[in-house]
Amino acid sequence: MPTTATAARGSSQRRRKTSSSRRDDEAPVIPILARKVREVEAKAQRGKLGPTNRVKFQVIAFLVREERARVKADTEITDAARAELLKRLDGVATILAKTAARDTSLIQLLEVDQATSPVARRMRRDWLLESGAELAPDELIITDTAPQVAPVVPAALAEKQVIPPSIEARQMANPFLPPDLTPRSTGDAPRRRLDGWELMGPLYKAFETGAGGSAASMDLPPVPEFDRLSPRGLEVMPHQSRFLEAVRQGHRSFLLADEPGLGKTAESVLAASVAEAYPLLVVVPNVVKMNWAREVQRWTPHRRATVISGSGADIDAFADVFIVNYEILDRHLSWLSSIGLKGIAVDEAHFIKNLSSQRSQNVLALASRVRQQTRDPLLLALTGTPLINDVEDFDAIWRFLGWTNGEKPGPELMEKLDATGLTPADKAFYPEAREAVISMGIVRRKKKDVAADLPDKLVADLPVELDDEYGRSIRHAERELGARLAAKYRRIIEARGDRGLAPGEIDEDIVRLVAHGELEESKAAGTGSENVFTMVRRIGQAKAQLAADYAVQLQRSVGKVVFFAKHIDVMDAAEAHFKASGLKAVSVRGDQTSTARQAAIDAFNTDPSVGIAVCSLTAAGVGLNMQAASNVVLAELSWTAAEQTQAIDRVHRIGQDEPVTAWRIIAAHTIDTKIAELIDSKEGLAQRALDGLAIEPGSSDSVQLSALMHLLRQALGA
Repeated sequence: MPTTATAARGSSQRRRKTSSSRRDDEAPVIPILARKVREVEAKAQRGKLGPTNRVKFQVIAFLVREERARVKADTEITDAARAELLKRLDGVATILAKTAARDTSLIQLLEVDQATSPVARRMRRDWLLESGAELAPDELIITDTAPQVAPVVPAALAEKQVIPPSIEARQMANPFLPPDLTPRSTGDAPRRRLDGWELMGPLYKAFETGAGGSAASMDLPPVPEFDRLSPRGLEVMPHQSRFLEAVRQGHRSFLLADEPGLGKTAESVLAASVAEAYPLLVVVPNVVKMNWAREVQRWTPHRRATVISGSGADIDAFADVFIVNYEILDRHLSWLSSIGLKGIAVDEAHFIKNLSSQRSQNVLALASRVRQQTRDPLLLALTGTPLINDVEDFDAIWRFLGWTNGEKPGPELMEKLDATGLTPADKAFYPEAREAVISMGIVRRKKKDVAADLPDKLVADLPVELDDEYGRSIRHAERELGARLAAKYRRIIEARGDRGLAPGEIDEDIVRLVAHGELEESKAAGTGSENVFTMVRRIGQAKAQLAADYAVQLQRSVGKVVFFAKHIDVMDAAEAHFKASGLKAVSVRGDQTSTARQAAIDAFNTDPSVGIAVCSLTAAGVGLNMQAASNVVLAELSWTAAEQTQAIDRVHRIGQDEPVTAWRIIAAHTIDTKIAELIDSKEGLAQRALDGLAIEPGSSDSVQLSALMHLLRQALGA
């Protein structure tokens, strides 16, 4: 970007000065700079200084420096006028300095030799033209620099890379990726009418102002006549069918922004099947990693999914779907970029909104490599909250999907914008531009929009993996408890004799006897020893952070959420996490007065700033109305189906006008899974007895007794 050299253009090119001219005629660019710097300052004060405003900050700084040099060198300006103009430029510079003090990363943009992008040069050109300046031809025509292909694995992460042994076996089995023989266009892209315009700012503005007013969701094909995708026993809902039909017709990049509870995971799993986008990489928060694996098995049972944990030593290298959480992706960039991925799904895609974060750079680098290797890869960004702080939160997601490169729209979007026949100088450009971006693949449905497709109440299980030291200690304690029960069983069998039991056969009466004795001892011992009750409590403590983190993401997607837990320490941990996340929560506990409890409920139902109600499963499970929410998180499981139902029914009651979803957090590979299964069987008992539903009868044993019998059978190898 030129600096003082621009002063050589002379004052005759920059102003039309007369003896009676106003002071703005002396330097017509200064009012523009003053207006722009106030815009940047306002964004910085609200913590919304995105990429476009950072470029704007940089251009203001260069033009202030350039204009100061011009004013000082202009001999036609009186000393008084020169002093006034320099004072005004100092005012702009002061605001820049204050803004940089708020965000110190801006300071480097003030350096004289700081490189500038074509976007910055276009912005500078447009402002000067607005001021009436006459520019040389080389300043009017700004060409884009050739993009530099960044390595997928940056040098700083090279030493962290791991290659699981099974991946080496996969690479040895097929050392060459299948060639992509699709014809590709050659030569330079044709010049377009909008090539000279700075377009990213106008695109963000089109969404910020809601230009056009319509919902930000692309037109989807009608529901196909036949559902040919669902495996036996499952059915795709109509709103899901329309999305999948768009994939079948060839659409390959989506910002899937449906509200939670509408089946985004299942849609994505089936979309990969429709598009044959295997191998598929799924990048997710840790809390939903197990759920993705379960959904792949459920909806595409002919496909294999593997979950990457730690160094990936236990993964199935020949799987179709690789599931990894954001926190460990950096260790696996090398081999993931070399196995010929045909698609990437990024769950909770707002996690990558910060372009300076390593996890964002990891995801974007992998997506760029996949686009280089594969013609029309399947790229899915899943998030109910694509915008959290500012409309420029779209930036990283649009880059991931290939719609833009951060500085300008990609070829497909540019073609759509060019086809409007409009420019950002036209007011009508903004609704047209918004529709063009939406048509690239934004899909946004709310529960109320598809209520006819949904059950009025749904309990959705969310399995989580307790893969830290505490989680491993819980599984070890379970094995020890099972071994203790098995030892008691064997002593009874030895003392009594097998009485004709076949080899490997288990005497169910003895199993029940041993489990019943353990249950009675546990009730008498309370929390003083390791038993089924203390084990379940420890599982709740281990899940607390994961459940609270999921509730935060849910609240940002759908608004108010009711969070149920059984134990006080789990509630305390959740409330601390909500506070640290900047969410206002109220608490409903058993030790509150009735006045305090009602005040908390009223605040949740009526105060828009209250996002979460943290409730005791026992104290808040009855008699409360919390219809302001339609989503419930069950952080801990109850021992009875009735207690779980009562909790959900605080939200699912008269006055609720949306389908209700209860998200049940379940610790995978622990007794928690069995308890959830047993609770569901007890729910079936009530449905059979009271509602007349044809459901197979289950055991009349309590959940606690059945859980202990399950542990014993496991230990005996049944």
